Amino acid sequence: MSQLTIRDLGKDLDFQETWDLQEALVQQRREGKINDTVLLLEHAPVFTIGRTRDRSSLNKVAQLAHPTIEINRGGQGTFHGPGQLVGYVILDLNKRKKDLHAHLRNLEESIIIALEKFGIVATRQEGLTGVWVGSRKIASLGVGVRSWVTLHGFALNVEDISLPAFDSITPCGITGVTMTTAEREAGRPLSVNEMKKAMAEALEQVFGA
Repeated sequence: MSQLTIRDLGKDLDFQETWDLQEALVQQRREGKINDTVLLLEHAPVFTIGRTRDRSSLNKVAQLAHPTIEINRGGQGTFHGPGQLVGYVILDLNKRKKDLHAHLRNLEESIIIALEKFGIVATRQEGLTGVWVGSRKIASLGVGVRSWVTLHGFALNVEDISLPAFDSITPCGITGVTMTTAEREAGRPLSVNEMKKAMAEALEQVFGA
């Protein structure tokens, strides 16, 4: 299995610039020029949605407080912004297992392992993609693939400042869902930087050599 490179890109990242970087890295991975790579970051505020005719999850797009971008992943509308840890996971599944469902389950497992480090018991919900604490959703997933090289990944709500924007949409198209954060579930302040360290360790455990 190939080595895993984890890069911390920091915060306030422009979505389009990061998307362009992902595209470049996917091509480099297809050509064997780089290892499997994970980008960890916080975005400047943005709503995104996968390529679908059903845009009802974004409700009244024109009234949203932040830009909206349609991207090449699966899934309905979600929010990215400060207080949320985003991970873009660029893996060559030709060298692993050509199974996107298994890839999604591995991403979920990485998040569950990271949250355990803060005393948070997270789980999956049958028939739904993502990670939950009880009935509350703490992380969303959406992936794409090019010649069995993955892109996009996960968004894990860490700090409470990441929550208000979700009130403007139907997150991931799930009516009535309650979004939560790691610091809310841990019952104490937590930073994205703390979670980055825990996620890097969990990703190494699940995806590393």
